[in-house]
Amino acid sequence: MNTADPAAAFHALHHRPGAPLLLPNAWDHASAAALAAAGFAAIGTTSLGVAAAAGLPDGAGRTRAETLRLARRIGGGPALLSVDIEGGFSDDPAEVADLAAELAEAGAVGINLEDGRADGTLTPPHLHAAKITAVKSAVPRLFVNARTDTHWLGGARAPETAPRLAAYQDAGADGVFVPGLTDPAAIAGAVAATALPLNVLATPDGPSLTQLADLGVRRASLGSLLFRLALGAAVDTATHLRTHGSLPRTTTAPAYATVQALSPQG
Repeated sequence: MNTADPAAAFHALHHRPGAPLLLPNAWDHASAAALAAAGFAAIGTTSLGVAAAAGLPDGAGRTRAETLRLARRIGGGPALLSVDIEGGFSDDPAEVADLAAELAEAGAVGINLEDGRADGTLTPPHLHAAKITAVKSAVPRLFVNARTDTHWLGGARAPETAPRLAAYQDAGADGVFVPGLTDPAAIAGAVAATALPLNVLATPDGPSLTQLADLGVRRASLGSLLFRLALGAAVDTATHLRTHGSLPRTTTAPAYATVQALSPQG
């Protein structure tokens, strides 16, 4: 996106009533460049895609270097960039803030910071709030999307959603994210629980983008879905050839020249 103030432009995309920001998630330079070429004004990264591509587990705090490397590769490009940093790769708020500053220097205008942990627990709300505050103090213009995994961990943790959203709002978050919400009533409840833009995952069995807009959602992202679809399509194509002796006749694969054109020349 050609703009003199990318950070302000990204913030503004979250404040368009009736027009949620649709944020697709990339996992490497090619996927980011292809989404930008398709006209998406902003893209996010997916921690699962970045981790899996490197042969590492997601959510385990082991992909700091890979995450930063990707941001340096695609930050400042034609699409505004928000980076998924899991839980910040540290429980030291100062270290999380240092990473956020590096990402901003690389051209990122936002981060996604989650309170879910690899062991299936949640970061204490005061600690997650401290990370948010530290990031906003270090890089005030960076959009902090504070994610809580209360719904992904099952119904027993769902009542914690509203208090956590309030704590993260008070800590200085710019938006909040509750993955796992698909019920319209629950989505409306989350919208009502915070004054910040609410991000939900777009899912095949969830509300449409129009329905999400009507519910007050301001951002819909795709998480790891595009990465998983690409992986599935690759395996399905190879197994189809092995099984049937021919390739599927229907394909949406871009041409070699199209992919080649996604990479900077020279």
